[in-house]
Amino acid sequence: MATFRFRALEEVLGRQPLKTSPPSSRISDYFSDNVFDMGQMREYLSEEALKSVTDAMTNGTRIPRGVADQVASSMKDWAARKGATHYTHWFQPLTGATAEKHDSFFTPVGNGQSIERFEGANLVQQEPDASSFPSGGLRNTFEARGYTAWDPSSPAFVIGNTLCIPTIFISYTGEALDNKMPLLKALHAVDKAATRVCRYFDKNVTKVHSTLGWEQEYFLVDSALFNARPDLQFAGRVLFGHNPSKGQQLDDHYFGSIPERVHAFMRDFEYESHLLGIPVTTRHNEVAPNQFEAAPLYEEANLSNDHNLLFMDLLEKTARKHHFRLLLHEKPFAGLNGSGKHNNWSLATDTGVNLLSPGKNPKSNLQFLTFFINTIKAIHDNADLLRASIASAGNDHRLGANEAPPAIISVFIGSQLSAMLDDLEKSIKAGKMTPADKTRLKLNIGKIPEILLDNTDRNRTSPFAFTGNKFEFRAAGSAANCAVPMTALNTIMAEQLGKFADAVDAAIAKGMKRDEAILKELQSAITASKAIRFEGNGYGEAWVKEAAKRGLSNVRDTPRALALLRKKEVVDIYGRHNVLSDRELEARVEIELEKYRMQIQIESRKCGDLAMNHIIPTALRYQNLLIQNVKGLQDILPKTKAEKASATQVSIIEEISERTETIRTKVYEMIEARKKANKTEDAYEMAVAYCDKVKPFMDEIRYHADKLELIVDDELWPMPKLRELLFTS
Repeated sequence: MATFRFRALEEVLGRQPLKTSPPSSRISDYFSDNVFDMGQMREYLSEEALKSVTDAMTNGTRIPRGVADQVASSMKDWAARKGATHYTHWFQPLTGATAEKHDSFFTPVGNGQSIERFEGANLVQQEPDASSFPSGGLRNTFEARGYTAWDPSSPAFVIGNTLCIPTIFISYTGEALDNKMPLLKALHAVDKAATRVCRYFDKNVTKVHSTLGWEQEYFLVDSALFNARPDLQFAGRVLFGHNPSKGQQLDDHYFGSIPERVHAFMRDFEYESHLLGIPVTTRHNEVAPNQFEAAPLYEEANLSNDHNLLFMDLLEKTARKHHFRLLLHEKPFAGLNGSGKHNNWSLATDTGVNLLSPGKNPKSNLQFLTFFINTIKAIHDNADLLRASIASAGNDHRLGANEAPPAIISVFIGSQLSAMLDDLEKSIKAGKMTPADKTRLKLNIGKIPEILLDNTDRNRTSPFAFTGNKFEFRAAGSAANCAVPMTALNTIMAEQLGKFADAVDAAIAKGMKRDEAILKELQSAITASKAIRFEGNGYGEAWVKEAAKRGLSNVRDTPRALALLRKKEVVDIYGRHNVLSDRELEARVEIELEKYRMQIQIESRKCGDLAMNHIIPTALRYQNLLIQNVKGLQDILPKTKAEKASATQVSIIEEISERTETIRTKVYEMIEARKKANKTEDAYEMAVAYCDKVKPFMDEIRYHADKLELIVDDELWPMPKLRELLFTS
């Protein structure tokens, strides 16, 4: 193994960056070339078909069968010109990844003849085998039927020789087996509720879009070194490895000069992304060595989420092409910053207004305040739901690790905005507002843009921070599907905006002026949501104590976070907005609990395997060399001199014996804990057992293994060390 390790290092050191040359230096010349977007549809579709597809995208109306045939035929013709020979329904099963089954356009027509055919029925619906996808009990294992259905709001695209059609994935009974369908329902719910509130301010608003801009963090490791690390291959993170003397403490990697080989990789994936209409604009080094980030411009949330999933796939494929392996695990290296996926979220009207961006006059600023304050109230009332939406085994390592937001959900808005909300709360009196009160409030509200000029810095320790014209949900993990937290966030916003509008309408019906009714409700929301606002250091222990005093939840692990989804208020809110039925929600809880248990199980098994088959034998081999050396000294030196000369080696021999015995004992204890956990029938109890009883053993075993790494001959150590993984690119 050690020989392979050094051969791998030689291979890495000899790498040369691949040269990639886009057809033009102007991205606009080839952006979206491989996307059947509105521009392509105008060229290929009849006026009737274009109108039907546009209505479906905007209003969710059904596309007639005849029109679907026209769209399919045109889509096939366009894709064929791009070299496509196959098509697939591209969907998001509850595995957390994407899935696809390719079918050929080729169709025999008899007499040895054939044609290329793609009909409306093929476009609109497909029936992939659903038997092996997780369903959480929504269907029996022996029932294979699952249906994919075209999502016209996300354009088709070509990758290689395949036309990819974004779709939802549902069971035979119509229940959601994916992450896209609940997201679409949540987006519809927030559109309906936000449009209702918008019409207090602008009667021309007929639709509100949820927007998303993600920031994708990731690590790169050379493929040769990756192949020499079984833990990276199976668990996505290193289960063993002493931190190098130099890590990220000098902050010299952050925003530093990008290594040329990595730069070539970035240029390559950016080109492929732009062909697919993914508006990637940002690339840079992140904090940890070999950690990087890419980010696009904002898009409508459903499309943006599809683009993120597609982007992650592109990163993986492009990394392999450049002899890298991509790590999307939230914490691949203990002691170094992990990777997140910041979800920058806002709401925008069909009239071109960002509802979380202040305007130029008091009226538009009152609209801003309405959505701003209602967002804070929604987070306050549904913090547990939001916490559950970002729960995963990988994210447990990252949250609260002095580099990422804690598991406590809080909102940062900046000291000046916070002071303004406090002042607004006090200014609105219980009785009828006087003209003087109204004038003063109007003047204060008019100052919002000035306040934000010096108040847009981010609190890096906050899980949910306002950054000037949007909220940044920083707690999502790098491997996550954005659809899950976006479904949660847009659903709770729909709930809160609906409650707000009901209260305002009731006050208006009793004779109160509209603006006064809005301000009264905003005051109530400010008062009720104060506890969730926090401007300080989220990493400090003092915040944990303060949060407890405020009554805020601090759910530190995934099993207990997922259990929050079973609370009646969570079940009710998803059901009330037709986002997830109680059966669909419970299925997701079961699936995620099982996923957590299996991930810890895989890590535990690989930990035991590496400890018993790699680390202990290597340590004993080195120990035998020391023993032979000690015996040699005893043979040629007088007893007193031999004892003195071999004292250090004897001490190391004893330490190796103690640590290898401890590792062996802990591995067997971990196996027994795993066996006991496996006998638990309840999915939640089993996940908790793996969390509380199995997982801690891995940290204990690692501690002693990492100590052995420091004393065993470097040439013998069986796996690339962290200094090699992190500083060889």
